[in-house]
Amino acid sequence: MNSFRLDTPKTKESSKDNLRLTTLLKTEITFGSIFNNRKKEDFYIELAVLLKAGIQLKDAIVLLEQNQKKQPVRDFFHNMSESLIAGQSLFEVLQENKAFTEYEYYSVKIGEETGSLPRIVTELGKFYAQKNIQRRNLINAMAYPLIILSTAVLVVVFMLRMVVPMFEDIFKQNGVELPAITRAIITCANFLKDYGGFIIVLTIMSLFLRKLLLKKLWFKVLADKMIQRIPFFGVFVTTVYLAQFTQAVSLLTSSKIAMLQSIQLVRRMIHFTPLNEALEYVEKQVLAGVSLHESMGQNKIFDNKMISLVRVAEETNQTAFIFERLSEQYAQEVQQKSKMIGTLIEPFIIIIIGLLVGIILIAMYLPMFKLSTVIG
Repeated sequence: MNSFRLDTPKTKESSKDNLRLTTLLKTEITFGSIFNNRKKEDFYIELAVLLKAGIQLKDAIVLLEQNQKKQPVRDFFHNMSESLIAGQSLFEVLQENKAFTEYEYYSVKIGEETGSLPRIVTELGKFYAQKNIQRRNLINAMAYPLIILSTAVLVVVFMLRMVVPMFEDIFKQNGVELPAITRAIITCANFLKDYGGFIIVLTIMSLFLRKLLLKKLWFKVLADKMIQRIPFFGVFVTTVYLAQFTQAVSLLTSSKIAMLQSIQLVRRMIHFTPLNEALEYVEKQVLAGVSLHESMGQNKIFDNKMISLVRVAEETNQTAFIFERLSEQYAQEVQQKSKMIGTLIEPFIIIIIGLLVGIILIAMYLPMFKLSTVIG
């Protein structure tokens, strides 16, 4: 298998870097709320513009600090500029901050060593721009259907709490024999009346507990695997993470980082259990001497298109180029599927709510026909 090697002037320094990489790969990464993905996109893009304009790195960070409106972010950049003035490299500054991943600061390290820092930060800016676009696509794909679903639930709850009890009183007063469907709807209405408050409290508690449970590995694994099995939506989420994976590998390999190290770094920054497990398996297979495309071919999460192009990349030594093309294709696929999700889910929800409302109305009006016959 063709691979890329990280060239260093001294063997001793290379050994230190490898040891440091191994240590960092065992360290859990956390993201700070002050410097989120949106901030990272702005930071890398603006820094790239300043560096390409010929401004020194220290002066560029000072300029970025002055452009910040929020004090916590200003302090963030101020500490960064102070560290640079004290003699640290940008790689060391990012490495000491938990808001940044190994993927970022090792890419920056390569940029500083090879004199290609402007290009590296430009690519990092593109990476986070694409990642934010994918996140917005995911939110947009689910926002409108969720609004419709919430409205539908409120309509059904209103009918069960307000409309059905009125009909129930009429039926009791006239002693009408109720059909099975009507008795079932009245049972649902009484259950909602008796336990409605408990259901609301349980729902609110579930929303709060969800954030806490997502920090638990077992729950995260279970949630990711359940999401992957949801028809169509699971494929969409998987495509989003594959787009991030291919884009990250493209940047790392273009920076002359070995493919195996690239997989290790990407596995630490992508938080989707099925893909993480697949990359871990690929890493073990590559270490055992199996080619990259054969290792990927043994896992269903990687489609035939990716496997075929990875094989071409190995044979032609064009890994960065091939993964860049894959990243663009998956990004386009994410946009198309996000639009399709909204198009498919909306009529489906409308049909469901129509059926529910229709069943409730039929259940209430069937006894009314009997009642009119008795009165007549």
